[in-house]
Parts: sequence; C-alpha cells; structure tokens
Amino acid sequence: MAKVIVHSTITLDGFMAAPDGGVGWMFGRPSAPEDDAVVQKVISRIGAVVGGANKTRTIEDGEIPYGGMLNVPVYLMTHIAQEPIEHDGIAHTFVVDDIAEAVTMAARDAGDRWVSLLGGSIARQCLRLGLVDELHLDVAPVLLGDGISLFAGLGKHIELERLDTSAFASETHLRYRVLSS
Repeated sequence: MAKVIVHSTITLDGFMAAPDGGVGWMFGRPSAPEDDAVVQKVISRIGAVVGGANKTRTIEDGEIPYGGMLNVPVYLMTHIAQEPIEHDGIAHTFVVDDIAEAVTMAARDAGDRWVSLLGGSIARQCLRLGLVDELHLDVAPVLLGDGISLFAGLGKHIELERLDTSAFASETHLRYRVLSS
C-alpha cells in the first residue's frame, strides 16, 4: 500500500519559494554526501507524484517534478479538463478539482512505493482531508522573511510524531508521521 508524503525543501521560516516563486536560495550551499543521501533515499522510494498544473497546463522544461530524476506517473490538479501529456517518457495526467481522486490514482500506480505531494496548496488540501501519512522536510539555513509558505493557511491543528532528524553540511532533514488530521 502506498504511503502519501509531503516532500519539500523549505527555509527555516517555512517558505518553499520567494514571493516571485524563485528557488535560487536552494542552491550553492556547502553540501555533504550525507545530505544528498537523505534526499536520494526519499526520491528512490517515490512511485508517483501529485502536484499542481501551471496556468497553461503544459509541461515545460524546469517544471518537471524532481527535475526529471524520476520516471513515475505524475498527476496534476487543474480546473479545466485536458488530455494527458507525455513528456520525456513520463505520463502527466490532469485531474479536475478532485484531489482525493488524484491521490487515489497516484497511490494505485505507486503500489508499495510513495506518493509525493508537491506544492503548498496540494499539501495543505491533502492534510486537511487526512490523506497524508508523513512529512519529509529538508530545511535550508536561510530566512527569506516573505515568500510562498508550505503550511500558511492550513487552518487545522495536526499532531505529528517525529520519526527521524538529521543534520549535515547544508540542511536539517526532518521526518514526521501525521497522527491526526
């Protein structure tokens, strides 16, 4: 049975991106092989992805989940029906307005692997619906002060159980089980 996770790199103040959507702050930090190993371990377990579609509902270079490192089915939430798109051998299926259905379809495709939820809105919706099993957060040592938040607007109290914490050269890696939602 698939496990549904939120996997995100965030700043210490909880932002996934700068106000303009930029993520340049994620790059150029000193790194240790252990940092890469933590992230690679998560990536190696992912069997499907659920994210949000862009405004044009196209798949452009730079918009591919995990930079194309995964060859797994991708489900993209949208408000307008569209035929699936294949890009570099990866199927991108558009799901209209029913995030629970997108997660169900992704879990079916993932089998015993993980479904990774990408984006703040997607993560918050799934947390509110009780669809998330774990949070995997890679916290970068930077404060943006403003930006696109992973959890702002969640509007719900959710209890977590810490499963793992590690810190190396560039990030602190946190893993939590969602206990209640």
